Amino acid sequence: MAAGIAVAALFAAGCQGGGASSATAGRQAQAAPQQAPAASPVPAKVSITPADAHKDVLPSQKVVVKAESGTLTSVTVADSQGKAIAGVKDSAGTWTSSQGLRPATAYTVTAKAFGVDGSPSTVTSAFRTLTPQVTATYGILNSGMSVGVGMPVSIQFDSAVTTEKMRAEVERRVSVTTEPKQAGAWGWLDNRQLMWRPAKYWVPGTTVTVKAPLAGVQTGPGKWVANDDQASFTIGSAMVSTVDMKSHTMTVRRGGQVIRTIPVSTGKPGPLTETRYGTKVIIRKEGKVTMDSSTVGIPKGDPDYYKIDTQWNLRVTWTGEYLHAAPWSVSAQGNSNVSHGCVNMSLANAQWMYENSKVGDVVRFTGSGRPFLPHEGIGVWMYDFAGWKAQSALS
Repeated sequence: MAAGIAVAALFAAGCQGGGASSATAGRQAQAAPQQAPAASPVPAKVSITPADAHKDVLPSQKVVVKAESGTLTSVTVADSQGKAIAGVKDSAGTWTSSQGLRPATAYTVTAKAFGVDGSPSTVTSAFRTLTPQVTATYGILNSGMSVGVGMPVSIQFDSAVTTEKMRAEVERRVSVTTEPKQAGAWGWLDNRQLMWRPAKYWVPGTTVTVKAPLAGVQTGPGKWVANDDQASFTIGSAMVSTVDMKSHTMTVRRGGQVIRTIPVSTGKPGPLTETRYGTKVIIRKEGKVTMDSSTVGIPKGDPDYYKIDTQWNLRVTWTGEYLHAAPWSVSAQGNSNVSHGCVNMSLANAQWMYENSKVGDVVRFTGSGRPFLPHEGIGVWMYDFAGWKAQSALS
């Protein structure tokens, strides 16, 4: 009996010991430490120039976006219509605009980046460019046309690009591509006319593409360009004519072959009437023209004054020289020079010349003592190629 009591006591003690261990484990589970809360994200620190809310920003100013900490992933600079400007990111991760800003325009900058801990963030900023006193305008001539082998690429401003530095900036922005590829160069005829001509006359069939992203370029005090432009044209047949003012003939060649010889009468001797010698280009086909000598310095009352309607006019200078019909001088055509500077032809020959010519065809003049100055027309061929390249504002 005593032995049975002892076993029971041991059994009870063993049960009690087991209960105490389970309770302790439960208390230990309840007391397990909680995980620390996640750290707050650390966004990238991004700097943007121009500063937020800045007004009267120069259109020529670069937009620069840089991650001072973290990594810049994308940048968009767009106007209120969603039109974005281009930019590039360098090896250090700084984004810089590569395109000019338009004047009088509000822009929003949106920059996306990752912080040092990998957390994404977006930063926005806004600015507005200045409103210019004058908006500079320009055009790319002959867009969509088929032109002659002498017609250069021509970007013509409506007012002067006033300094060499400003003209250089225009040149840096523009580009020409040709198919097939041909060597050529930019040059300025004057402070309004920027042209690109090939080293030699164009190869017939060439396609020429011009890009002029000039928005944001300053062209004078308080004067800025507000638009970009581009154009293309093709080169037609090679028609080159030669006017010999001593023999009073014009020889017309297409593809190097003579296709017509025309008796002509050119300008009679005199400081305002003698036809200029040199290589000219047909600027425009104008058809009927009323010629008034007062526009070229011969006023009413002068013995040489005239005002007359003419037909089949091909303009070759801005100073009033044309190839045209002159039925009144047929008797002089082929033997003497009696005009006031134009090339006179019979009605039939002038009509043929008009119908077979195109803008950009070359007309070379020889035999006078009065030079054709390059700015008096499309005078790019009055230079050899080295001389033309020297007309660049970047030379």
